[in-house]
Amino acid sequence: MGNARGALGRYGEELAARRLAEAGMTVLERNWRCGRTGEIDIVAKDGDALVVCEVKTRRAGPFEHPMAAVTPTKAERLRGLAERWLQEHGGAPPGGVRVDVVGVVLPHRGAPVVEHVRGVA
Repeated sequence: MGNARGALGRYGEELAARRLAEAGMTVLERNWRCGRTGEIDIVAKDGDALVVCEVKTRRAGPFEHPMAAVTPTKAERLRGLAERWLQEHGGAPPGGVRVDVVGVVLPHRGAPVVEHVRGVA
């Protein structure tokens, strides 16, 4: 990942983690990697449910909304990564597993827009 893109992504993930915490969730892990399979941006707990959260950050401009970047294929990969995470961390919680997306748009001026969508997959 390029340096500027990496910094943008890290900033978006920081805003996302803050938003999840404000919503009453506990962030358990960030940037969990599973070999070459991929990465979970944020793993959190929401009550008795495990939340696998994908964070998409974009600068304001003529591109697709960050949420549009989470395709059915990407959602399926996140589900597989969640299964691997659960295998390494003691199995599924009573509330099951949910995949959320946090989209962050950074406007040219003003505060970032942080949007949290629960249960996308």
